[in-house]
Amino acid sequence: MGTVTPLPIGRPSQVGYDRAELTRILDLYGRMVAAGHWRDYAISLDADAAVFAAFRRAAERPEYRVEKRPALRNKQGMWVLIGEGGAVLKRGHELGPVLAPIERRLMKLVSD
Repeated sequence: MGTVTPLPIGRPSQVGYDRAELTRILDLYGRMVAAGHWRDYAISLDADAAVFAAFRRAAERPEYRVEKRPALRNKQGMWVLIGEGGAVLKRGHELGPVLAPIERRLMKLVSD
């Protein structure tokens, strides 16, 4: 007959973003581009983590990296916000609060 290929059971071969997560991240990216803060981005999907990196200029290190590490889901949260110098700025179990420090940069004081 034919060869039966077993289904991969256990850990997936690559970590990725689901549609809602990617929509939330790209929405923030679009607002930051419109405000003139960012100009480029990169997405890396590896076996351990999915990384979204946002750049002020394409030739620099990323200003922010948003990482999804499912292995840390039960410990400190699978979402991590990392700054340009490599320092962890925020960790969490939910994406919204991890993106909050970036979204604060978009707020402007409106006077009467």
